[in-house]
Amino acid sequence: MYDFAAEPGNNELTVNEGEIITITNPDVGGGWLEGRNIKGERGLVPTDYVEILPSDGKDQFSCGNSVADQAFLDSLSASTARASSSAASNNHQVGSGNDPWSAWSASKSGNWESSEGWGAQPEGAGAQRSTNTPNNWDTAFGHPQAYQGPATGDDDDWDEDWDGPKSSSYFKDSESADAGGSQRGNSRASSSSMKIPLNKFPGFAKPGTEQYLLAKQLAKPKEKIPIIVGDYGPMWVYPTSTFDCVVADPRKGSKMYGLKSYIEYQLTPTNTNRSVNHRYKHFDWLYERLLVKFGSAIPIPSLPDKQVTGRFEEEFIKMRMERLQAWMTRMCRHPVISESEVFQQFLNFRDEKEWKTGKRKAEKDELAGVMIFSTMEPEAPDLDLVEIEQKCEAVGKFTKAMDDGVKELLTVGQEHWKRCTGPLPKEYQKIGKALQSLATVFSSSGYQGETDLNDAITEAGKTYEEIASLVAEQPKKDLHFLMECNHEYKGFLGCFPDIIGTHKGAIEKVKESDKLVATSKITPQDKQNMVKRVSTMSYALQAEMNHFHSNRIYDYNSVIRLYLEQQVQFYETIAEKLRQALSRFPVM
Repeated sequence: MYDFAAEPGNNELTVNEGEIITITNPDVGGGWLEGRNIKGERGLVPTDYVEILPSDGKDQFSCGNSVADQAFLDSLSASTARASSSAASNNHQVGSGNDPWSAWSASKSGNWESSEGWGAQPEGAGAQRSTNTPNNWDTAFGHPQAYQGPATGDDDDWDEDWDGPKSSSYFKDSESADAGGSQRGNSRASSSSMKIPLNKFPGFAKPGTEQYLLAKQLAKPKEKIPIIVGDYGPMWVYPTSTFDCVVADPRKGSKMYGLKSYIEYQLTPTNTNRSVNHRYKHFDWLYERLLVKFGSAIPIPSLPDKQVTGRFEEEFIKMRMERLQAWMTRMCRHPVISESEVFQQFLNFRDEKEWKTGKRKAEKDELAGVMIFSTMEPEAPDLDLVEIEQKCEAVGKFTKAMDDGVKELLTVGQEHWKRCTGPLPKEYQKIGKALQSLATVFSSSGYQGETDLNDAITEAGKTYEEIASLVAEQPKKDLHFLMECNHEYKGFLGCFPDIIGTHKGAIEKVKESDKLVATSKITPQDKQNMVKRVSTMSYALQAEMNHFHSNRIYDYNSVIRLYLEQQVQFYETIAEKLRQALSRFPVM
């Protein structure tokens, strides 16, 4: 599916996009397979760079992660085995439903393995997109923000060490865009729907949580993610010192003797003050790796869009840098993400060799997807299944309600933005021009005693023209930040249906465990392990929600305070201008 350049001495095989190779070993391990090209050359190729071609409607091999005990998983019930085989063997057809929550809300008990029907489309006027944007712009694997691979004809070609950008259109002040650029839209291929290979991401290779719940023995990972119980319940352990990352100094670079150009940003972590440079494609790579590794447990907000044309325009560069800054700040604020090896490596590599070594290590990380829960250690007693289910339902109910509220505010805000930058200033301009025209007419009377009045009316007209300009500019000073905050949270909330689906699937598996024990498909010890592991998942969900709530309270308090302060200043400025205009009129 993508170009891959082999590194000398690593037994790797160079492949090109569209090339057909024969798989000689489908699961070498660590996210690699062995293949042979038409020249007879053999070598290793990343599993998620290839798509298995169907043979009689089924794949010859499954390119997902190896499971700790495949024989054990194969002993599951026939229905589960068939569902797993179907999901691992066939490409997933992305849906184009109207709401990412529809499948979660309507799913029946036990039907947790299905990943279809999660296509999300923005609502209201703010949801419109340019005509070249397909309806499945924000969905893959049921994950609204999942990376969707490269688009044809991408403007920002990747160099030899990685090839997998995404493309999207950038909205300016058009009626198909959100106010302040508040919605995302991906300009993909011409097809309105596209197939996403389930083996694109190792962590999503299996349709459910069997890989974690049913593994007989979990290897003890080096990395541990502790969960403690605080004043408000389970919570992540926050580092003793926090940091942010400043995104600044965008510079235009080139390669291939100037034939290819790109924008590079300087990133400076506040805890080291040592800068590194990254292109957008590197952010895209980081986003993908975080999504693959943590996406089953932690919502990973999507990046600002790629730009096909006009990507070197000052306005676009400024907007992208602002959104990259917000994204990096959001990642730095998360105690798990910010301390992860892949995130630290992204900010602290020292040379190209160290960067590429870190990239390859991250791409081979097997503690991804549902297996991330194997790294989590709650310092609390196991929960019973009833409480686990209640916690999951509560999270689903709140996040769905907040998603509706955020979308409503985005729609209303976008309509207000349009009014403030369109009809409303024009109305003030019309009033101003009408007053000045009236003063001109009065001046033609030849009457000597009305000069002061005519001058005052003229100045009043000019005041209304000034107010028109103030009204048109004001959304950039207050509404913009409110819309951006809501847009960020819309991205967060769009992740929860998939996260909740994973948890519901695990709960259903535990409910089925008695039947599996009765039919000797699993042992009582296996069932006990399943209950313990689903309890770990529940603690992780609660810890993430406590982090989400604390950030939500801080963010909305800050942004709405800013909005109101700017509104007060705005109306005080208008009131002062009107008072000045009023003072010019003679007192009769």
